[in-house]
Amino acid sequence: MNPSVTIVILNTNRREDTMACLASVQRSMYEEYSVIVLDNASTDGSVEAIRAAHPDVRLIELAENKGYAGNNNVGIAAALEQGADWVLVLNEDTELAPDCLERLVAAGMSDVHAAFVGPLVYHHSEPELIQSAGVELGAWWESHHIGQDEVDRGQFATMRAVPALSGCALLVRAAAIRDVGLLDERFFYYYEETEWCLRASRHGWLILNEPRARIWHKGVQRDYQPGPSVTYYSTRNHFLMMSKLEAPTGAWSKAWFQNFRTLTSWSVKPRWRHMRPHRDAMWQGTLDFLRGHWGMRPS
Repeated sequence: MNPSVTIVILNTNRREDTMACLASVQRSMYEEYSVIVLDNASTDGSVEAIRAAHPDVRLIELAENKGYAGNNNVGIAAALEQGADWVLVLNEDTELAPDCLERLVAAGMSDVHAAFVGPLVYHHSEPELIQSAGVELGAWWESHHIGQDEVDRGQFATMRAVPALSGCALLVRAAAIRDVGLLDERFFYYYEETEWCLRASRHGWLILNEPRARIWHKGVQRDYQPGPSVTYYSTRNHFLMMSKLEAPTGAWSKAWFQNFRTLTSWSVKPRWRHMRPHRDAMWQGTLDFLRGHWGMRPS
């Protein structure tokens, strides 16, 4: 008997994207799956549309917005309660190849130590352009998507271990979740999936990228320009991840130097005048890390 998979999809006023995502899931060659959609107080008719078109989908309406981490934890906990062997945490703005889920499960089942398996992620707007073939850490523990914006020429042909994975599609072994815990809700948004993968690695689990499993993601396009909120969360949560996982002294020194250099450039150099909202967000994120203020960014 094939292992059971519960797919958890978080929707916030993305009705058309969520419906397209669900349609791609329905085309999956793998049949041992169920779907939970978490709706974050949508006002665009998402709940009604999902119930009408997908009566077999379990819909959970969230009472409180706890961000990517806290909201998805509701669905992950529900998936574990209903006995799932694996949980696929999936962004609502993704579309899967028909054999994606089957290949992800096969990759996970190939090694009893595999905790996370991620697909090869492409840009939805440029279907042959890679968005992520996994995530690696730089010198000051900043995260980088492997292969980002490269044309797929077969350079990622075989399954391999990676430090972390893109959070848009994470297949997670239920036993690993019980071992290492859920997403850390302090992050709210950004770096939470990276910390989750690294935490699992420290417990002896493997993080795998299976490039023969393919998915297309509408977010983070090649010309993507993140807003100040992303700067805030990436700054604060980067330091939180380093603190939680006890990053080495050298990485801390480089991270603080990079933070100070960027704040200075955005403050004094005329050509970066337009970045001052990001400067303020970075400064706020730095202070909130030092003060231990987590969750949603204060207004």
